[in-house]
Amino acid sequence: MKKVKKVKVKEGTIFDDVFRTILERMPSLAIPLINEVFHTDYPEDEDIKQYRNEHITVNGKVITDSCLGIRDRIYHIECQSTNDNFVIIRMIEYDFAIALEQAESRIKESGEKSEYTLHFPNSCVLYLRNTRNKDSINMKVILPNGKDFLYEVPVIRLQDYTKDEIFQKKLLMLLPFYVMKYEKEYKNIEENSERLNALTEEYQDILGKLDSALSENTRASYHRRLVELMRRISDYMLKPHEKLKERMGSVMYGKVLELETDKIMEEGMANIQSLYELTNKEGRMEDFLKAMKDLDYMKLLLEEYGI
Repeated sequence: MKKVKKVKVKEGTIFDDVFRTILERMPSLAIPLINEVFHTDYPEDEDIKQYRNEHITVNGKVITDSCLGIRDRIYHIECQSTNDNFVIIRMIEYDFAIALEQAESRIKESGEKSEYTLHFPNSCVLYLRNTRNKDSINMKVILPNGKDFLYEVPVIRLQDYTKDEIFQKKLLMLLPFYVMKYEKEYKNIEENSERLNALTEEYQDILGKLDSALSENTRASYHRRLVELMRRISDYMLKPHEKLKERMGSVMYGKVLELETDKIMEEGMANIQSLYELTNKEGRMEDFLKAMKDLDYMKLLLEEYGI
C-alpha cells in the first residue's frame, strides 16, 4: 500500500494573518510595496489579480502569503517575522510551485502549440524585525549539466523606514506592524513618561495623516481596516506591558482579526438585498433609501458607497 504523503502547511502567525487580511481586503496597498522593491511604476488603481495562495508541491500543501498578478507579471510576497535560515528554501519551493501551476495552465490552454517555459514569479520577503542586514537572500543552484545560477530574492525591512518615509512612499501596508519597530524599547518607553508621550503623539500623527494618504475611493473602508489591524498587532505585541498597551489602545480602536468593518458590511449587504427586492417589487424605492438611513449599520454602508 502506498504511503500517504504528509501534508506540509506553513505555520500561521498573527503577523501572517494580518498581512493576508491586508492583501485580501485592501489589495491596492500592495502596489507601492511592489514599486518600492521591484522599481516598477504601477499606478495605485492598477488592476490586480489575486491567485489562490495554496500550491501543491511534492511534499504536500504549501500556503504562500500572497500571489498577485499585475499585467503580465506575477508577484509573490512573503511576510517574515523571525530570522529563519530556511526561508530561501521555502521561497524556491513556493516559486517553483507557482511557476509549475502557471505552466500547466498555459499548456492546457494552448495544447501542442504551448512553449514549454517556466516563468518564475517576482518574489520578495518582507522582514518585520531587524533580523537581516543584506538586501537579498540567495542560494546557488547547480544543474545536472554542471551549470549554475544564483537564485536571488530581494528583501524589504520594516526597520529601514521612518514614519515619514512610509507616508512619502505610500507604504501604508507597513503601518499595522509599525509598533514592532520599538519592540526592544517597550519596557523603557513604558517607564519613561516623556518617551511614552512621544510614542502616543507619533501614533496620533500617523492616524491624522492616514486619511489624506488614502485615495478618495478607498478612504472610508481602508482607514477603518488599517486602524483595526494596527490595534490588533499592538495588543498582541504589548501584552506584557499593560500601561503602554492601554495608552496605545486609547489612540486606536477596533476589533480584529474578523474585522468589525467586514462583519458590518456582510450583515448590511444581506439586509440591503432583502429590502431592495421587496421595495423594488412594490415600486417604493424612496422607502428603501429612507429605511437605509434609519438603520445605524446601514449609515456606514451608505457612507461607504457615497449614497
